[in-house]
Amino acid sequence: MSEMSDQFRSTTVTISNPQGLHMRPAYLFVSTASKFESKIEVVKDDIRIDGKSVLDILTLGATQGTQVSVEATGVDAQLAILALEELVVSGFPATVDSGDASPG
Repeated sequence: MSEMSDQFRSTTVTISNPQGLHMRPAYLFVSTASKFESKIEVVKDDIRIDGKSVLDILTLGATQGTQVSVEATGVDAQLAILALEELVVSGFPATVDSGDASPG
């Protein structure tokens, strides 16, 4: 078996939500990134951080309008980039697949 099936994919996205990458969006990003085997990194200017670490993402200080590159390396890199790009572009929607939160 060979590890040659690893792929590299990247995309550049603009943080659109008014609060930037604060705790909730950082958590959503990490939760999404952690679903994939690929190594996920986020790059802002000359800072490269682990996309599966909430603390690392918070240290970026990415405010609204900040452009960041999201990079994935691994067997599911393409799927990871698509999911993370959708999450950022959609403005980190409040719903995470945790079921219906409305009172019954």
